This record gives sequence, C-alpha cells and structure tokens, in this order.
Amino acid sequence: MSFATEPQGGAQPVSHPARGPGDRLTGLFWRNPRLLTALLIAPPLIWLGVVYLGSLAALLLQSFYSIDEFSGVVVREFTLRTYGELFRPANLDIIVRTTTMAASVTLASAVLAFPIAYFAARYARGRWKAAFYLGIMLPLWSSYLVKVYAWKLILAKEGIITWAADSIGATPLLNAALALPVVGGNSLSTSYIGTFLVFVYVWLPYMILPMQAALERVPVSMLEASADLGATPRQTLRRVILPMAMPGVIAGSIFTFSLTLGDYIIPQIVGSSRLFIGQAVYQLQGTAGNIPLAAAFAVVPIVVMLVYLSLAKRQGAFDAL
Repeated sequence: MSFATEPQGGAQPVSHPARGPGDRLTGLFWRNPRLLTALLIAPPLIWLGVVYLGSLAALLLQSFYSIDEFSGVVVREFTLRTYGELFRPANLDIIVRTTTMAASVTLASAVLAFPIAYFAARYARGRWKAAFYLGIMLPLWSSYLVKVYAWKLILAKEGIITWAADSIGATPLLNAALALPVVGGNSLSTSYIGTFLVFVYVWLPYMILPMQAALERVPVSMLEASADLGATPRQTLRRVILPMAMPGVIAGSIFTFSLTLGDYIIPQIVGSSRLFIGQAVYQLQGTAGNIPLAAAFAVVPIVVMLVYLSLAKRQGAFDAL
C-alpha cells in the first residue's frame, strides 16, 4: 500500500488495479525461470523425440523382421536374417559402391575447397569477402532438382562438355575417360564420372564454409613465427596450416560424406542403372514391398555415420561447425 501526499498535507491510500492473468503468469515465470525454459524447449524436444527418434526406432524395429518369400507378407518375428541378406553379393555391392562414391566425393571436395577457403580466409576483405559468400551461397538458393537436371543436359552426349571437347580437340581424352571400366559409359550423363561430378558440384559449398571458418582461426602470428624460424611456405602449409585446419576439413567431410551416402535423386537422374543405397531403399519399400530389407539398408548409413561422427569428434571437428 502506498500513500499520495495532497496539497493540504493529508495522505490518502492509492489503490492499484488488480493483477490480471498475464501479470500473474509473468510473475510465475520470473520466480521460476526453469519453468519458462522447459516450456520453450518442450515443443522441439517432443517433435525430436516422437517424430524423429520415434521414426528411427520404428525403422530399426522393422529391420529385425523378415519377409516371406512365397507370400510376400512381412513376418513380425525377431530375426537377423534380413541383416544377413545385406551380405549377399548384389546387396554388398550396393553398399560398397555407395560408400566408395561418398568417400571419393568427400576427398575431391576437400582438395577443391582448400584453395578457395584459404583465399577467402587470408586475402578476401570487404567487398571481396561479401562476393565470396555470395558466390558460395548462391547455388544453394536454387532448386536442387533444377541443378541436377541442368547437369544432366550439360553432361549429355550432345551437351556443352562434348561440344567444348570437340572445339579444343580433346575428344580422344573424353572418349578414353568414358572407356574406363566400371566408371565409364556411353556418355558422361550415364556414367559414374558424371554422377561424381554432380555430387561434387552440389555438396562443395558444405565443404568450403567449415574449412574457411577453420582457416580463419589460424593466427597470423603462427605463420610469421614459422617463417622466422626458417620454414619454407610448403613446410608452413604442411606442418602449421593443414594440422590446424583439419577440424574444418573433417567438419566439412561430415556434410559431404553423409549427404552423398543418403542421396538417391542424383544417381537416379545422372549415372548408370546400378543402384545406390538410397535407390535401393526407395525401390524396396515402394515397388518391391520388402520393408524389412529396406529398413536394414537404411540402417547402414546410420551406423557408418555414427562411427564417422565418433572419430570426427575426437579430432575436434565439431568446433569448426
């Protein structure tokens, strides 16, 4: 209760309006900040727990079922027979093919991204740095399918790459590349070479950005100290820059490796008819109706990435994300 002094010297109590529900709720949150925090994070946690983790649990459960080969009906009995089918030559070939492609794309992206990231971290300033970020991010703003179909036209037998090879007299080199066993084909758009090129183009920005962030953390004083101690630029690169940039390389590889491992659209549009894991999962749960085997195939990238993430964490890769 407060008092207001009037001109005559008398004091009368001044009454405050009653507190509404909003004021009481605000006071409750002020006295219990943990309650407010719990209410704020409850919706995303429920979504993560029920929708995401729940779907993964259902997927894992389905992978322990089997399918009756005679009737095609799913037998809901716990068995490891479905996982045993992954080791059949045809299925194992799909796993090896996908993992090899993911590793190749990751390695090529790291090699291509390093000079770009190093230039942006060490030399780009002001408008040049803004242009760098715009150039890296701009392809990510366009439609994924549009980019893939555009590359299919570029890599086609009548595409611009074939025309450019004819113009500069490099057609024999292109034909020699397409004649290579396993990776070759009738054209770039129907070969693993074309699939590899599209994967690298689409996922390269995800390698450049973490690598650039890691290179910016390398102190200039360490480079100067390396030069003062008589190290050549090549020695500084090998013994100072690369070790300190490695967390960024591993962080970028998490994106490129996992995205390539689970993608099924690019191999379906560009490349040969041989399946990748994503395509196998799509066909098995859709056309074939073999949900247990599809679930077992889907568990493979999860297991691979869990092992990969555990190794990346030991190398401090998450510090560069």
